[in-house]
Amino acid sequence: MDRIGVRNETLKHSSFPPPLAPPVTCSTSCTETVNGCHEFKISGYSLAKGMGIGKYVASDSFVVGGYTWAIYFYPDGKSIEDNAGYVSVFIALASEGTDVRALFELTLLDQSERQRHKVHSHFLRMLDGGPYTLKYRGSMGYKRFYKRSLLEGSDYLKDDCLIIKCRVGVVKTNTEGPKTYNIAEPPSNIGQHFGKLLESGKLTDVSFKVDEEVFAAHKVVLAARSPVFKAQLFGPLKDKNTDFIIVEDIEAPAFKVLLHFIYWDSLPDMQELVGLLNSSWASTVMAQHLLAAADRYALERLKLMCEAKLCENVAINNVATTLALAEQHQCEQLRAVCLKFIAVPENLRAVIETDGFNYLRESCPSVITELLRYVASSGDHSFFTSGYGKGNLLDSTDGNGRRVKARLY
Repeated sequence: MDRIGVRNETLKHSSFPPPLAPPVTCSTSCTETVNGCHEFKISGYSLAKGMGIGKYVASDSFVVGGYTWAIYFYPDGKSIEDNAGYVSVFIALASEGTDVRALFELTLLDQSERQRHKVHSHFLRMLDGGPYTLKYRGSMGYKRFYKRSLLEGSDYLKDDCLIIKCRVGVVKTNTEGPKTYNIAEPPSNIGQHFGKLLESGKLTDVSFKVDEEVFAAHKVVLAARSPVFKAQLFGPLKDKNTDFIIVEDIEAPAFKVLLHFIYWDSLPDMQELVGLLNSSWASTVMAQHLLAAADRYALERLKLMCEAKLCENVAINNVATTLALAEQHQCEQLRAVCLKFIAVPENLRAVIETDGFNYLRESCPSVITELLRYVASSGDHSFFTSGYGKGNLLDSTDGNGRRVKARLY
């Protein structure tokens, strides 16, 4: 056998490993709904009835799945050819942008003890075509939601009021692939480090006297967090004594919370701070003080947090002082909430009897003028015709004709 033959024979009987299988990768696509609910109360149904076919009353807008929605209620039906004699209810997309796929559920609440609600749901059954696809101002709902004659004699209508609950499920799709490396990242703890530094009292180089209390802090931390502190401690017009500063017009508890926020970037437990007794009232007062302090030291995030807290706790006994505070410190969102709350005739009658309202009309007369316009534009003139009105709102006297000056806090 020649050399070539030997070589071929050797190759034939040699054991080569099988070829390696190609690597296999994988990914998972998960499609689910992001759900949210909104309750729409329609007060004065009998007045809305007769407004005309195709005309509706709309709820406030609300956000689900990153998109804005609104509920439309047609007391005389949406179209004459499809639903004469029926009320119509639709949920509409109020956001501009790309197509949105969604499911919905509309519930007419039974206001009796039986709680036999009327539910129309696409969550509970398969849709032939899948979820609805909507563009801007697109809607989904029922032209024949409920027969008007049956509705008006049912427990769904109570005190001339209907309540409709809407649930929206926005369809979201997310695809995930394999993670080659997966090392958990710890959450940020920089706030804890600075907070512990404040608690330790070490390396402090400035003290603040507030009322009769003294608070020690660190100039560089204060300057990094607040442009006002930066100017006060390091600016060309800085205080003559930057080691010991007397603070006026802020109470000690509010200044203590202010320092806590500067170091921790969060608020302490307000309920624990003010105690369980009258905690809601005390938390509101603390938030009012803290908002003024946040505005003074240009701590915008803290200011917005206080606005949010005050917005949650708006009530008859505090809305006037909160509105005055919002006006004085340019809190536009909080100001709008307070005006809307007071403009409700039932609320307005009660609010004008509070001490806070006396303070509001003396310190912020322009807001009273705007409030009058707000009430007038709402179309409800019952407040003026029932014995109240401009004279009562603008006259800064009590029931005995004496002028009243109330404290804000």
